[in-house]
Amino acid sequence: MSSNTGQNGDEITNSNHLTPSLLSQNPDYDLSRSTPTHLGGMRSSLASYGDPHFSLFLRKVFIKSLGYTEEALSKPIIGITNTFSTFNPCHAHVPQLIEAAKRGILAAGGLPMEFPTISIHESFSSPTSMYLRNLMAMDTEEMIRAQPVDATILIGGCDKTVPAQLMGGISANKPFMPLITGPMMPGSVSGVRVGACTDCRSNWAKYRAGEIDLEDIMAVNEELAPTGGTCGVMGTASTMACVVAALGLTDLRSGATAAAVSSARLRVAENAGKAAVDMLASHRQRVRPVELLTRESFLNAITILQAIGGSTNAVVHLLAIINRHPDPNVRTITLQTIDDIGRRTPLLIDLKPSGEGYMTDFHNAGGMLALLHTLRPAGLLHENVMTYTGQTLSEVLDATPFKSFAYSRQIIRPLDNPLHPASSLVVLRGNLAPDGCVIKASASKDRRLLNHKGPACVFRNSKDLAERIDDPNLNVTKDSVLVLQGIGPIGNPGMPEAGLIPIPRKLGAQGVEDMLRISDGRMSGTAGGTVVLHISPESADPESIFGVVKDGDMISVDMEKRRLNLDVSEDEINKRREERTKELKDEKIKEGKGANGRENAWAERRTMRGYRGLYERSVNQAHLGCDFDFLTSDGPATQ
Repeated sequence: MSSNTGQNGDEITNSNHLTPSLLSQNPDYDLSRSTPTHLGGMRSSLASYGDPHFSLFLRKVFIKSLGYTEEALSKPIIGITNTFSTFNPCHAHVPQLIEAAKRGILAAGGLPMEFPTISIHESFSSPTSMYLRNLMAMDTEEMIRAQPVDATILIGGCDKTVPAQLMGGISANKPFMPLITGPMMPGSVSGVRVGACTDCRSNWAKYRAGEIDLEDIMAVNEELAPTGGTCGVMGTASTMACVVAALGLTDLRSGATAAAVSSARLRVAENAGKAAVDMLASHRQRVRPVELLTRESFLNAITILQAIGGSTNAVVHLLAIINRHPDPNVRTITLQTIDDIGRRTPLLIDLKPSGEGYMTDFHNAGGMLALLHTLRPAGLLHENVMTYTGQTLSEVLDATPFKSFAYSRQIIRPLDNPLHPASSLVVLRGNLAPDGCVIKASASKDRRLLNHKGPACVFRNSKDLAERIDDPNLNVTKDSVLVLQGIGPIGNPGMPEAGLIPIPRKLGAQGVEDMLRISDGRMSGTAGGTVVLHISPESADPESIFGVVKDGDMISVDMEKRRLNLDVSEDEINKRREERTKELKDEKIKEGKGANGRENAWAERRTMRGYRGLYERSVNQAHLGCDFDFLTSDGPATQ
């Protein structure tokens, strides 16, 4: 062994000629062997310096500056996404969840490593949180890929965060565990329970109609969101939490429903940490997301979506998640599949906006475990699917029986007494939406409107809507069909939740509470009414029939036949489309219009800079999930 002498006479050993015994204890320094990146941990996802041994050496130099020992660094590494933000009240307790998850990871023999990703809140994202969903998905995917994590706990709650994490997690294809932040508790006004955000909308509608005064609405404002956590009704956040459980990715008893501020939620976090380590155990063969999530897993998720009366937003999210999956068999699931499953699935959960309860009621009634046991006898579930536990859904349900009780049956209706017999979410087609659109039929406040024909009252975009909806001279009656164009994925980037077009004040004052409303945008999952959404293709597309609807045109909807039509002759429609295409083709892009008043978004996107340009040039339509075409499993379409 070669050596030389240092200033103090100490012998310095040449590291290229270490004794075999020392090398066996420190294999990362053995230059005669390739670095075993397949072993995971600190050896995975090495930076590209052209010398993997040096890459690992340098990585350890810096990680040891934080005080880690070789023993700690030899353990499986479980990443934890830190999505805390003071602009995201739904995630206010994320620091507590991180600490609880770390306890579970350490107890199971893993090494927790937290890292930040984007955090999105619906009310604090302009123009809309949906605009940033794909960016968060990219952030999540690339951070999982880039960093030496063997598995990841994805902490999410507010509407678009969970879908973004599922999209990114599936594309990165390393084992992951979703950790849902949980719903907030309801508040109380004059002894009446209230909660975000169904009661936000209903009380605001009463204020607009003059039914309650300024003092009343200010009192309600104080109590609608009394704690941190996601909206306490079956909105998009709660819907996606239930979808995660239906996919077999979280604890059935509490994972989707335990309140954000409860000790149960912290136990869910600790157990998620343990489960993330267990997913890496040798007997589990490190099953990756694309193997765990099969076509049947997603069919179960759609069944649950219909059974809970879930958010229309979840339709877009599920299609985006499905289209990330590399298995062509999974991607045979389409918008039509959601309607087909709906026809045979009853709505059982009595929660707002379709019913009366709150998520805390659902949890106290037994949560997702009780719902799955209720659905089980009907044969609506694919019980052979695998879950994160390593067991099939059938095995999990067998091991966790649920005994129903009176309160549970009030919130989780039995099969012979559903809240709605079937088809909570319905897919419509017709000349107005050849690629489909969606309505939450169970949330209609005036069921006669589900089979209705009336004259269109058209708003070109959200700016036009804001300027004219309360005009006393607006030509509108209770039988009119309110039409809002220009709020699709490209027309107003991110499809704002403006689809719940407000009832004109003059009609609200007359007691009108619901009207048929149609748009190419979205609606909050917490909202109710007879509202048709996600018209595809959107009105910004020069070829879109929805884009040429005019005031006074008769529009008809037939829920049973699943039809939505513009009752104008085909010749007239084609004439309008030709005229519009000609006008838009050579029109000079108008400056200063802004996102809410753009006349030619389809052309304007070609020269748009930054992320917005990327978004508008790459986003696909609602029936495909509004993902970026280059992020889908099929990749961008080639010319």
